[in-house]
Amino acid sequence: MQMPRPSEADKARFRSLIPDDPRVEIRPMFGNLGAFIDGTIFAALLGADIGVKLSAAELDELRAGGARGFGPGPRPMDGYVTVPDDADARALVARAAAYVAALPPKAPKKR
Repeated sequence: MQMPRPSEADKARFRSLIPDDPRVEIRPMFGNLGAFIDGTIFAALLGADIGVKLSAAELDELRAGGARGFGPGPRPMDGYVTVPDDADARALVARAAAYVAALPPKAPKKR
């Protein structure tokens, strides 16, 4: 499967939506970008699509409003939705960051 590639404009838009927080780290992921807090991704870029990780209740609410799954191909990632075109993307990304920041940090992987 071919992974969608973002344009430089897509990458700039993604970066502009990420909260200015010292805990946030933006890293490349499979030719796209991901934003992490304590090792957990809260927002990701896949081609031109931006996905956010939110609580199950918030995901259900967004899906009821027409948000679609987020991820490559026919298998969207659990716990994520694509930010709808008509949504306040900055607010959703901020909610995702707050949600992930409240989760316990991921244990570091053993090397």
